[in-house]
Amino acid sequence: MTALIYFVGLGRSGCKDAAGRSTAVCRRAPGIGCSFVGRNAVYIQPNRNSEQKMIIDPSQQTYKENYKLMIGSIVPRPIAFVSSLSADGVRNLAPFSFFTGISTQPPTICFTSSRRASDGCRKDTLNNIEATGEFVVNMVSEDIVVPMNECATDFSPDVDEFEVAGLTPVASERVRPPRVGESPISFECKLYQTLSIGPEGAGGGTLIIGEIVLFHVRDDLFDERRRILMERFRPVGRLGGPEYTKIGERFKLERKKPPAGG
Repeated sequence: MTALIYFVGLGRSGCKDAAGRSTAVCRRAPGIGCSFVGRNAVYIQPNRNSEQKMIIDPSQQTYKENYKLMIGSIVPRPIAFVSSLSADGVRNLAPFSFFTGISTQPPTICFTSSRRASDGCRKDTLNNIEATGEFVVNMVSEDIVVPMNECATDFSPDVDEFEVAGLTPVASERVRPPRVGESPISFECKLYQTLSIGPEGAGGGTLIIGEIVLFHVRDDLFDERRRILMERFRPVGRLGGPEYTKIGERFKLERKKPPAGG
């Protein structure tokens, strides 16, 4: 399968082939600058006033190529460190970074469980949640990012990742799966809905929507107005590949009020 890629450069000398090498094989395109048609891509150069861009058709790429583009572009991503129980009561703990909130009445969150790249099978977390209807989302701080990474391996369903990572399972109050004792914030959740997208194999995934039925927040994370203090929370975010990020420079932007009578 070949990818159709448009590369916008600044002049004829900038034409490159599919491997990124400069090439003299170049032809004029109507109303554009010049272009090179390579084995895997089409590079087009308009005028010198254009900014440099690529236009990529995802239907002409593999799911792995689309995945790399997405995880390198959707950044930084918060991490849902999800604890669940199998129907037989085996504990499971795994991180997911396609994760966000949905609504606040009722409070709901969602994360995506992608199928395993190795064999295209569903992950244990999804199987457990569909079997029991319950799970806990534990937030990842700098203090637990290393043991969290220990849980990112595709273990067999009978492996307890709490034991692998040396993390403490603490009994939840309204759901059966335990929360991570070392996590500064945890959400006890009931399954609201799942939505599967894509093939029943590698590249496909399932959106898991959960209603938060109980919050656990470490006392020292709150200020006097019950706002979370980032310098105490110290959350970790996911980037592309093996890279993560910490909270760095911050700034504020006040939302403008609509004009009177508008």
